Amino acid sequence: MSVERPFSQEILARRRWMGLAARSGPDRLRELLPDLPAHELLRTPEIGAVMVQGRAGGTGTPFNLGEMTVTRCSVRLASGEVGHAHVQGRDRDHARRAAILDALMQTDAAPDLEGKVLSPLAQEEAARRASRAARAATTRVEFFTLVRGEDQ
Repeated sequence: MSVERPFSQEILARRRWMGLAARSGPDRLRELLPDLPAHELLRTPEIGAVMVQGRAGGTGTPFNLGEMTVTRCSVRLASGEVGHAHVQGRDRDHARRAAILDALMQTDAAPDLEGKVLSPLAQEEAARRASRAARAATTRVEFFTLVRGEDQ
């Protein structure tokens, strides 16, 4: 019997910033992170595909939904930190910038990057989700049942 261990705070934080970088628009990430530090490509940006799985009802048996194009990249900064990224699509520069951001977030520059890069990305993502939820809410149908006197 295996026991699941909770993720550490460092892993959860890294998951958050890597996700924000991957879900950001390539142009927006380039705008927020224009100057890239010296780095070595450990894995040049590679384009490939991954199988996406779905579950009926969100909890049912998994099934293969289809393939999605992704680009991955790994870098090492001159100071030794290693960063990784997987982004949707075929944008090699997006994957490289996301990997560099991952590596930079492991340095002393993290607090500065949190304010200048990650906070704006998080706010923009929250606004997109709220807008999507508001559009979906306009199509919501409320079902109700009237109670008749003889049903009591």
